[in-house]
Amino acid sequence: MTNPFGPGDEQTYQLTVTAADFAVLNGRLIHPVLSTFALGQALEWTSRQFVEQMLEAGEEGIGTLLTVEHRGPAFEGEMVAFRAVFEELRGFELLCRVEARVGARLVATGRTGQRIVSREKLQARFRELRGGQ
Repeated sequence: MTNPFGPGDEQTYQLTVTAADFAVLNGRLIHPVLSTFALGQALEWTSRQFVEQMLEAGEEGIGTLLTVEHRGPAFEGEMVAFRAVFEELRGFELLCRVEARVGARLVATGRTGQRIVSREKLQARFRELRGGQ
């Protein structure tokens, strides 16, 4: 792992809301707005941009934490701006504060955690947990 970042550094991502991002549960449309699930995915991807630049050969990032506080709607066609702020690197675990906005409107806040691990050890652990498969 290499770490060119420090507390306060930021990564960003943008998403235009489409019907594929709506709150749908068990095939039923709940609300025609950006779902909490889609928010979580985009928030994690935003902070993952740090990890992508920190990985060295043979390493992988794996999620350890995701909290989402859904504060307001984002409607179809709106551009949502996501921001991840590097909080701290605790050993091999990166912790970030994250937020999503449509213009000045706050859509969500939260935190993410991702640990950088050996790809080989991770795959071995997955095999072990699957009963050696």
